[in-house]
Amino acid sequence: MENNLLLDVRKKAEVWLNGDYDQDTKNQIKALLDNEDTTDLIESFYKDLEFGTGGLRGIMGVGTNRMNIYTVGAATQGLANFLKKEFGKTKQIKVVVGYDCRNNSRLFAETTANIFSANGIKVYLFENLRPTPEISFAIRELGCQSGVVVTASHNPKEYNGYKAYWEDGAQVIPPYDTGIISEVNKIKHIENIHFEGNPELIEIIGENIDNLFLDKIKKLSLSPDSISRNKDMKIVYTPIHGTGITLIPKALKMYGFTNIIDVPEQNVISGDFPTVKSPNPEEPAALKLAVDKASSVDADIVMASDPDADRMGIAVKNDKGEWILVNGNQTAQMLVYYLIRRYKELGRLKGKEYIVKTIVTTEQIAEIAKRYKVPYFDCYTGFKWIAAIIREQEGKKQYIGGGEESYGFLVEDFVRDKDAVSSCVIMAEIAAWAKDNGKTVYELLQDIYLEFGFSKEKGISVVKKGKSGAEEIKKMMTQFRSCPPKEIAGSKVTIIKDYNALRMIDLAAGATTNMEMPETANVLQYFTEDGTKISVRPSGTEPKIKFYVEVRLPLKSREEFDAVDAAAEEKILAVKKSLHLD
Repeated sequence: MENNLLLDVRKKAEVWLNGDYDQDTKNQIKALLDNEDTTDLIESFYKDLEFGTGGLRGIMGVGTNRMNIYTVGAATQGLANFLKKEFGKTKQIKVVVGYDCRNNSRLFAETTANIFSANGIKVYLFENLRPTPEISFAIRELGCQSGVVVTASHNPKEYNGYKAYWEDGAQVIPPYDTGIISEVNKIKHIENIHFEGNPELIEIIGENIDNLFLDKIKKLSLSPDSISRNKDMKIVYTPIHGTGITLIPKALKMYGFTNIIDVPEQNVISGDFPTVKSPNPEEPAALKLAVDKASSVDADIVMASDPDADRMGIAVKNDKGEWILVNGNQTAQMLVYYLIRRYKELGRLKGKEYIVKTIVTTEQIAEIAKRYKVPYFDCYTGFKWIAAIIREQEGKKQYIGGGEESYGFLVEDFVRDKDAVSSCVIMAEIAAWAKDNGKTVYELLQDIYLEFGFSKEKGISVVKKGKSGAEEIKKMMTQFRSCPPKEIAGSKVTIIKDYNALRMIDLAAGATTNMEMPETANVLQYFTEDGTKISVRPSGTEPKIKFYVEVRLPLKSREEFDAVDAAAEEKILAVKKSLHLD
């Protein structure tokens, strides 16, 4: 079996070695073929880099299973072919192309623009790196049919990616995703790709779109008086070497904040991310320099955005004056709480407002929405599903906000993807509003727990790299389906939701019901008697299987907070042990 795989891999590599590929690519392939260790050769060619529902994402390098101008080219040609089929009667098909700070991002963006233009499609190409949410905004603003962002979000530096967007500014969903994938899969040879661009169809955009976007962001403010009274509060912000540097400091100043403190080492735009191992605002190490700066200047809040500025991470001081990182679930519930409460205080709750969360995000958001009688929607992981609900409700109800546990939030509907630009300014506004009410951000979070009950969430990722890893992940999901746990951490499992079968089993009632979702998904959920929720799913973009753990405990006073938090941590450890994740 292994020999057959190696033969197939060598055959695919030979096609690239002898085909119409650039000389540098051929030199790298020859080195792979000549190397006695065939690991890299196999990983580069054992499969084609899959154009999935979100586009492409992979390690950069030569080969069919790597991000390079040829795999990007095939994706773009397939997308162009689909757009011409879908919008054949449109006088001029138009797309936006943007990119982040990663190595080769500009090259891949220019390659994409050239291929679109070679196919007669008008391209608006950003002059320089820009946040992903701005590309979503530009697609809508410029009346485009599609768009592409070259980014691998918060992945390690070896990765790059390619996100495809539709005319509503959202990432592509059914039925268009399968149509695009079908066209991409038809591109079998380099000769099928039109690389030679038409400069007359490529228009460079930049500052004008920036200003339009920021003007819309400014209108989101709900507490300008609180900002005015606390305009000099100390905000430490880091872009972690990425695109946030282009707009987030400007947006904060536009809101009226005057004391924005940067982290100079991380203002350096670099795809090598020299100050961090991973540019992920979920990880403490990525925020260490910013927290150190905040400690030295006695700041009020720390905020960070990931390389393409669609995710936001924050850190705040606790009641002991220690800096702590706030996780995505906590940030999401603070944003939702603030937005709903301020809407109510300002008399803007008219009965048509709603919020959205993903199924793996904390149930605390649902509790907040219920208390204020604001409808909420649950959807699959990924902002394309939040965007789909916004599209469905357009003209019927008003979107207030939404988010997911993985540090992605959206507080507006003129963007249809997660947005760290608007999230940062609203989070800064929340800090000013809390301060105006005599509280820190940490105390505001505690107040939410006291009002709605305490919850603690933990994301656990089990990494399984390469071909063998993918097979292991598949086996793990099969095992969970065929032998579901009967109890977790000593609490009986009462409900099982299988989104692959769209079936909910109520074990206590002995009943099975169908679930209504737009499509199936490889996600399992277990709910226990004591309120624990476990969600399990393979990552769609990384070689890992993810476990989302949420436990709930009663909280009666601030004085109990540390003890209850510690008890919840112990409970999470017990859950890990039950699932054999320790």
